[in-house]
Amino acid sequence: MVYDRSQVIQNFDTCLKLMNNANYVLLHFTDMLGFLRGRTIPAEEAENALREGIGFDGSSIIGGVSIEESDMVMKPSPSTFNVCPHYFYDKSVVSFICDIYQPNGERLESDPRHTCQKAVEKTLTEGYEPTAAAELEFYLVQKSEEGEVYPVENQLIDKQRYFDITPGRDITETYRMDLSNALFTMGIIVEREQHEAGSAQNEITFKYSDPVTTSDNIMRHKFAAKAVADRKYGWISTFMPKPWLDKPGNGMHVHIGLFNPKNSKNMFYDPKGYAHISQKCRYFIGGLLEHAKALCAVVAPTVNSYKRLVPGYEAPIYIAWSKRNRSALIRVPEYFRGKEKEARIEFRCPDPLCNPYLAYTVILEAGLDGIKKKIEPGEPVDTNVYHLSQAKRRELGIGVLPTSLKEALEEWKSDEVCIRALGKENAEKYMELKVQEWREYEPHIPNNNNEVTLWELQKYLYA
Repeated sequence: MVYDRSQVIQNFDTCLKLMNNANYVLLHFTDMLGFLRGRTIPAEEAENALREGIGFDGSSIIGGVSIEESDMVMKPSPSTFNVCPHYFYDKSVVSFICDIYQPNGERLESDPRHTCQKAVEKTLTEGYEPTAAAELEFYLVQKSEEGEVYPVENQLIDKQRYFDITPGRDITETYRMDLSNALFTMGIIVEREQHEAGSAQNEITFKYSDPVTTSDNIMRHKFAAKAVADRKYGWISTFMPKPWLDKPGNGMHVHIGLFNPKNSKNMFYDPKGYAHISQKCRYFIGGLLEHAKALCAVVAPTVNSYKRLVPGYEAPIYIAWSKRNRSALIRVPEYFRGKEKEARIEFRCPDPLCNPYLAYTVILEAGLDGIKKKIEPGEPVDTNVYHLSQAKRRELGIGVLPTSLKEALEEWKSDEVCIRALGKENAEKYMELKVQEWREYEPHIPNNNNEVTLWELQKYLYA
């Protein structure tokens, strides 16, 4: 395998030994819209819960089952065992991520983690081992005296900018160190952290893994970021894609690689290729570009997502690819030019409110469709796409991403590849939930389509 699994816990006996001093156990899973759900049990009940699972009402979960089929079982995955920092709850608490089962012992098809697991298995059967990474951006906001939070200028934690690290100026540096420590405690290997381009905007990057594990880590990263901010600082961390009209949005840049499972060779690498990528990688990019508009419905899944996807803030709006170029939808990073293990692609339109399990599922399906059909991505665009005239973009065949969730959903409905990735029933459930979200927003649509409304703040700020 191309990533280290040496520390993965494979059985519940080991988990029970490691948690012998715990007071409580958190059992988590993710619903279809990407929200963390779960329940808490006393540690004394852990052994039975770990071996048999815990029953719950699946009809009350977003994207779950009908009321007449409501009995479901959540079973912890031993490899996801971790320990929460003590100050999260002022108690000794451990947690697991669960898989969802039906009473007959079969997996629940609408469980997003199961959907992603199936996508990874399918990718492996086709001869590719996928690797995945993610860069999550988020803002830190102070609470008002009344305890409320709205992202107004005077509630930002600091006024610093990208890579600011001066002691006394960047007061979020200590927070990022505390969050990094919390993630280490929870078994997530942090590689780097930094102040991002916006005031009080932050990013912490953790080690890549397979898409399922990376999705687990994304959910835990968001959980920990909120817990550290609230319990230790009295702040709010928000992953809302665009809290401020005039400030950079929060993206979740997704990195994907494909390796040969037999010899661990990077199948995206070619020392003679453009940006040292292979023809197979170019086809994968071609698939993503071909399905980019439909993919937005899953990777940029909220009304607010499209307030981020506007010119001027490095968020992509044009369907193009390139090396290094951050104005392109897909770029080939070249930090360490020519190193085989570094060959990968970065997909830049996802944001942190997407369901990562579903996002990686549709990204893999679209990319593999490109490989199967040998979809050429066209020539790379190495200049700033925002500086090109409309006529030049038309000449180069550069399309535009949807400008609203409604447009993205229209693209999704006609894209058989993306629907196949989730399965017809799951795709219909997802569409129904997102159409409902758009209808809730319609009475609040502002005259300026880019304006961030109070409805969005109330719906997404704490998400």
